[in-house]
Amino acid sequence: MNHPGARRTQLPLIEAARVFWRYPSPWLIATLLTAAVVARVLIGDWRWTDALVPVIMLAVFPFFEWIVHVCVLHWRPRRLGRLTVDSLLARKHREHHADPRDVPLVFIPWQTHLWLLPAVTALALLAFPRLGLGLTFLVFLGLLGLGYEWTHYLVHSDYKPRTWAFRAVWRNHRLHHFKNEHYWFSVTSSGTSDRVLGTYPDPARVPSSPTVKALHAREAG
Repeated sequence: MNHPGARRTQLPLIEAARVFWRYPSPWLIATLLTAAVVARVLIGDWRWTDALVPVIMLAVFPFFEWIVHVCVLHWRPRRLGRLTVDSLLARKHREHHADPRDVPLVFIPWQTHLWLLPAVTALALLAFPRLGLGLTFLVFLGLLGLGYEWTHYLVHSDYKPRTWAFRAVWRNHRLHHFKNEHYWFSVTSSGTSDRVLGTYPDPARVPSSPTVKALHAREAG
């Protein structure tokens, strides 16, 4: 766990990978991915639509990511009578904003995977016209899930960007955490969905938010 005020040192990529695999979320997603790959190979029945699925998923994922970030992770707790509606994901994300360097908070909570992974498996097996196509969807979803966790972790680690592409992703997400939480919701791209959906302003024109580390807190005055 990183602590506020700790001295930052450059983290080699191999060491970043070692830390990444210490947490349960990558292993749970990798287990699903491995099972899906094995099942897909055994089923066979390859068709041209199997190549179409990854293309569609790549196009849709930035917007799915944006919707989840805005509507689920930034959910404002609501009262329904005596009941407070506030998911584990939203609570953990508020903690993540409060301390962006706390490594365990970077990952999807393992408790969420207990229902999420069975749900996406059921979707893959039941919502597609043929089993092979559903398994293709599940394989690529596993790849996207691992890619999301790795990118998000790396942005919050002490690894320094070495390519222009990752530097753009790194900058975009850190603006969300350290400049203003109301913009720059993309995580795995350099603002693809933000540019389309109107949450990619010029950082020089956006005021620093006093609640960037305390989501939904009332501003003083």
